Amino acid sequence: MKRAFGVLLLLVLLVAAAGGAYWWWRDRRITEFAGTPGGAIGTKAVLIPPGSSPRRVADLLAKAGVVSDAELTYAWIRREKLGPKLRAGEYEFALPLTPEQAIQKLVTGQQKTYHVTVPEGLRLDEILPLLASSQLKLRLDRLEALAADPAFVKKLGVPATRLEGFLFPDTYSFTHGYTEESVLGKMVSRTLEELQAATANEDPAVKLDPLQLVTLASIVEKETGAPEERPRIACLFYNRLRLGMPLQTDPTVLYAMMMIRGKFVKNITRQDLVTPHPYNTYTVRGLPPGPIASPGAAALQAVTHPATCNDLYFVSRNDGTHVFCPTLQCHNAAVQKWQVDYWAEQRRRARPGR
Repeated sequence: MKRAFGVLLLLVLLVAAAGGAYWWWRDRRITEFAGTPGGAIGTKAVLIPPGSSPRRVADLLAKAGVVSDAELTYAWIRREKLGPKLRAGEYEFALPLTPEQAIQKLVTGQQKTYHVTVPEGLRLDEILPLLASSQLKLRLDRLEALAADPAFVKKLGVPATRLEGFLFPDTYSFTHGYTEESVLGKMVSRTLEELQAATANEDPAVKLDPLQLVTLASIVEKETGAPEERPRIACLFYNRLRLGMPLQTDPTVLYAMMMIRGKFVKNITRQDLVTPHPYNTYTVRGLPPGPIASPGAAALQAVTHPATCNDLYFVSRNDGTHVFCPTLQCHNAAVQKWQVDYWAEQRRRARPGR
């Protein structure tokens, strides 16, 4: 009897030892697997749907070739208790990498991002095609419909009936799941944030409402490429508004003619200057009905914090900067020097034999 008991005990010990050896071997294998780089050189994108279980995640990674063994990947996730930490989304993996590195991307949520950069001073008809042709690959027809939909525009908090001027120029990054609506919404939110920041401590003398501020900022944005001039140009336009003088700013004429013709043309004719239109500030006093482009943060700051000046006129030096004048006599002299004489000299120098 004692002998039989001894044999049984020995068998139990042998089984336990074998089991322990197996689990030690398996744990070591899982560790080695998790730390061994794998996968063919290149990149792989994997979409992890919301609610995916750890086993489903392991299967998706293996199917895409990110890891070589779904079962060992699943075992490592379980052993490290990472299941609750895995985040859904679209991920891009640069191979080769270890299974541990692959899972870490999901734990930290390092999703694949899509980028687009919108420069300052672009019109709506320039921004929407840019969004459609970028990495985002949005539908242009959908963007155009939303941008002109008063209900959608109002929902975003824009004090106008369309999105012209309210798509903030910036570099944006989006992860999987973005839509035309969400992209436009984010851009509008940035404009409203910058507008709020600009008006938080604005000059008390500024009496424009939000739409008027963005409108004037868009004109300032289009009038100069020299950042230091923006507050002074804003001051000049405020002086004109206060005196009831037409703003007479060429970018608004170009915009008005675009609305009339249905396409943008860079050149301005004498006839354009006298063509009546709400956006033509040569024929209409005061601000146009809305923005003519998307202003950046500096232009918004300029119209809420204008310089102190007595300027009423300015003319281009043909290098991105301007000559400012308080009187028409001063302005006429500047026009003669920088427009008439300057271009006459350029034509003379360009003649053959010079």
